Amino acid sequence: MTQQDNTTTLPKRALGTQGLQVGAIGLGTMGMTMAYGAGNESGGIAAIRRAHELGVTLFDTAELYGMGTGSNEQLLGRAVEGIRDEVVLATKFGFDMSTPPGPDGFALNSRPDNIRQVADNSLRHLGTDHVDVLYQHRVDPEVPIEDVAGTVGELIAAGKVRYFGLSEAGPDIIRRAHAVHPVSVLQTEYSVFERAVEPDVLPVVRELGIGFVPYSPLGRGFLTGSVKPAAEYPADDMRSWDERWQPGNYEENLTAIRELTALAGTKGITVTQLALAWLLAQGDDIVPIPGTRSPERVAENTAAAHIALTPRDLARIREILPRGSAGSRYPESVMPTW
Repeated sequence: MTQQDNTTTLPKRALGTQGLQVGAIGLGTMGMTMAYGAGNESGGIAAIRRAHELGVTLFDTAELYGMGTGSNEQLLGRAVEGIRDEVVLATKFGFDMSTPPGPDGFALNSRPDNIRQVADNSLRHLGTDHVDVLYQHRVDPEVPIEDVAGTVGELIAAGKVRYFGLSEAGPDIIRRAHAVHPVSVLQTEYSVFERAVEPDVLPVVRELGIGFVPYSPLGRGFLTGSVKPAAEYPADDMRSWDERWQPGNYEENLTAIRELTALAGTKGITVTQLALAWLLAQGDDIVPIPGTRSPERVAENTAAAHIALTPRDLARIREILPRGSAGSRYPESVMPTW
């Protein structure tokens, strides 16, 4: 069996010091209902079930991914029916879905009453009596993080939630939240393309015993090697406006992908597996959640957990992308601030 075809059970990793253990690679479900063109429910369910067969236990959804309808959580709930006790379900609150989005998307809302309402809705949509991880999706500057942590702590005490997570939070917010209720997991974009968390965020979560879940670990698909310029994507695909796909940046990033692909070829693996293996090599407290609607891609992704990169491999990857990709991951108006 080659590394690319390896489908043995995933090794487990601890996320934080509160007792949460999951397979070394998870699955993000956002793209099954939004952001990458028309959704594909049957493909999404098939991908989720294949992931479970291969040892994936962490499945990531959010209120936002259903645009307030619950569709993404419902899809995940249907997919894990009958295996609920074998998986870890993570979802998120933090947006105001009661009014239409503006030019920069939905407004933020982490008021305690909204957190409670979203949590109850998520339980109903997922068809479960508890959420394993409840994240604040984005930091709300209008609501003290202490109030957010306290409210999630109450939900944990009530048995509706098991672990508290933050997403796109900086060191100060992380410390303040953790002082009120232990934060088990931080989720933020991290990949060979996006390295902003390395100087300040990763050291803090490691100091506090918080696990780290990188989303978009494949650079929103750029690190799969199957890419095309921004203008060739439909308007409902975020890659049509992502800076990394725009002229100039696209060509520079494509050159890096070709070099990474050549390195992967010397090891008999794909560039996707190289990118995920790189992330896993950054620490035993890291569990990436690549998203896909394809059962075949799920198998390719999970096989990366069985790939060992040498110090020379890691040095070459840093040489190809010393600072990450060309182009920002979000427009300035919606870029998370730490």
